[in-house]
Amino acid sequence: MHHDGKTRRFGFAFEDRYRPLLRLLGIRPDTCELTLGDDVLRVRFGPWLVLSPRANVAGAELSGPYSAVKAIGPHLSLADGGLTFGSNTRQGVCIRFRRSVSGGEPLGVLRHPALTVTVEEPARLLDELRAGQWAAT
Repeated sequence: MHHDGKTRRFGFAFEDRYRPLLRLLGIRPDTCELTLGDDVLRVRFGPWLVLSPRANVAGAELSGPYSAVKAIGPHLSLADGGLTFGSNTRQGVCIRFRRSVSGGEPLGVLRHPALTVTVEEPARLLDELRAGQWAAT
């Protein structure tokens, strides 16, 4: 994690065995980052982008381990419509939103109630999100 001022930056934790597949999709360490500012949550995962006001975060929890079939790459959950930006099968953070967000496809038609991200230091991201305490519950 890096931070400058009040902005926190988290890289994605890549599992080596999935790097070649992810690279084909434009997903590499240099094209993936979660940025958490006072007002905005921004998640870039290769060509995919999710933006949300920080006040739109309703909650978050640690999750994993995951099945590679369900978690590596960008994935849409058929069960609840949640989106996953996955670079490893070990652990990530599931971020829930008050209002669903777009980001799983280029037109922004699909909306997602949650986003799971497999960042480096997932527990620290969870702490940072909780420090902002989604106060408008």
